[in-house]
Amino acid sequence: MKSPPVRLALAACLVFVVAGCSSTAGTSTHQSTRISAKADAALSELRGRVLSKGPHGESPAVASALTLTVDEEAQVRAKNATAAIVMHTGGDDWSQAQIAGLKYQFEKLGIKVVAVTDAAFKPDKQVSDIETVLSLKPSIIVSLPTDAVATANAYKEAAKTGAKLVFMDNVPQGMTVGEDYVSVVSSDNRGNGVVSAHLMAKAIGGKGKIGVIFHQADFFVTKQRYDGFLSTIQTDYPDVNVVEQKGIAGPDFAGDAQAAANAMLTKYPDLSAVWAVWDVPAEGVMAAARSAGRSDLVLVTEDLGKNVAISLAKGDLVKGLGAQRPFDQGVAEATLGAYGLIGKQAPPYVALDSLAVTHDNVREAWTQVYHQPPPDWLNSSYKK
Repeated sequence: MKSPPVRLALAACLVFVVAGCSSTAGTSTHQSTRISAKADAALSELRGRVLSKGPHGESPAVASALTLTVDEEAQVRAKNATAAIVMHTGGDDWSQAQIAGLKYQFEKLGIKVVAVTDAAFKPDKQVSDIETVLSLKPSIIVSLPTDAVATANAYKEAAKTGAKLVFMDNVPQGMTVGEDYVSVVSSDNRGNGVVSAHLMAKAIGGKGKIGVIFHQADFFVTKQRYDGFLSTIQTDYPDVNVVEQKGIAGPDFAGDAQAAANAMLTKYPDLSAVWAVWDVPAEGVMAAARSAGRSDLVLVTEDLGKNVAISLAKGDLVKGLGAQRPFDQGVAEATLGAYGLIGKQAPPYVALDSLAVTHDNVREAWTQVYHQPPPDWLNSSYKK
């Protein structure tokens, strides 16, 4: 049996340990609250702003500034024009929303869509698609080049036919705005990267080890996302440690990202979070996390696709993302095609601001992004 002095000493030690733990917990809670407030303030300041510059350093014009008068719309309809949509890929929600926005606006302007192609992220396939489309003699071509160098000659040949070219996101090398193409339209991809950095910092309390999965290609917009995320997380949140970065080149972006995430989780069992460059690679990260039993892993990404939306709605692995506005982007691209038809001066670069999406606003964000009510599967997935 311990003597009273020993018991008193042990009790004093226990009080000291508990007080120390309480102090540590209090400090951690304080830091998390401070980081959350800092991230929220930054996100609020970003709302409605565009951070990206164009492919050649152009300042952005806002999509809402693109207008056609009643007389100009009549001039467009009188052209009996046609349009071809030459996609880098058609197999994701973003691409389908772009196509929907394009078709909506082209129909509104009396322009017939004669072709929609899907290059499956393969430059040689896209070159072939362009050659096939040119046989239809479209008045307008709207396209996202898979590779700025490998596809350049094909687009230059398209420009020589007199077709009015409007680009999504990326511009082929050696082409001049106002001469070879009308304009380029993009979401604020740098802004989306910045948004996702603040969302990640908030989700992990501003500290921890993270991995980054980026697009290993000469692709203007994905570079902007990566640069925006990395510079913000490293500059604004010094207690977040980027311990691993892996590039993926596709075309199996989900599979490549899963392999990259598996390697990260094996090498760093205490990894707090992963950033993925868009929603399809994020799906691969989700698969890796589930396989490793890492239900606590925080995942932040870009683009509001179906599977990441479900994860957000459930309060699962995905904690936030920076969303583009692809339907509105398609409307802007079709409008610029009409500008080209009637010789109206177009801004060289048009951008749409980023949208921060979390569990709380995922259903409202779906409507903003796709111009449709939240689907039943999203509403049924949502956990309050």
